[in-house]
Parts: sequence; structure tokens; C-alpha cells
Amino acid sequence: MIPWNLMGEIVIAFFLVLGASLALVGSIGLVRMPDFFMRLHGPTKATTLGIGSMLTASFLCFLLREHTWSLHEILITFFLFITAPVSAHMLGKAALHLKVQKNADSYGADQRVRP
Repeated sequence: MIPWNLMGEIVIAFFLVLGASLALVGSIGLVRMPDFFMRLHGPTKATTLGIGSMLTASFLCFLLREHTWSLHEILITFFLFITAPVSAHMLGKAALHLKVQKNADSYGADQRVRP
């Protein structure tokens, strides 16, 4: 039988590794994607989920070690999940308004219609 402290540490380590992996994938996507519109996906999806996983690990750590609810992590996660999609949407709208060029390898809805 695994003791609860060890089980809690395994769960916290899982969330930390998952969060770090997702943040790494998002950062690599930010660097490797060829144009602005593709680069928006990395920080808005993978990195946001990575930070959410790390905040979940921090929340669980405070809960298991000090037996208190940490409101900071809940509020940070709440504001992060609200503001990240809105800011990405605003960046995309600004890029469309400024007519930022797409890469030739990008496929969008407007390119599928063309013969």
C-alpha cells in the first residue's frame, strides 16, 4: 500500500512534468511556426495548459502540505484561462486588420475556396 504522502507527491510531480512539457511544446511552436497566425497557437493553447498544470501542482502542494486552500493559484488559473483566449483573439484581429502576410504553406479557409 502506497502512503498518502508519497501518492500526493507522485500526483504533484505528474502535474509539474505535464505542465513543463506543455510549456516546452508551446515555446517550440512559437519559435518554429512559419507565420504569425500559426505562432498564435503555441502560446495560447499549449503554454496556457502547461501553466494551468503547474498551478494545479502548486495548489495540490499547498493543500497536502499545509492543509489549507490556496486561493492564489485558483485566481491565477481563472484569470489566465479567461485572458489568454481573449488576448489571442485580439492579436489575430489586429493582424487581420493590418493585413499581416501569411506564409505560402499556410492553409486557411480563404485558400480552400480558390481553385
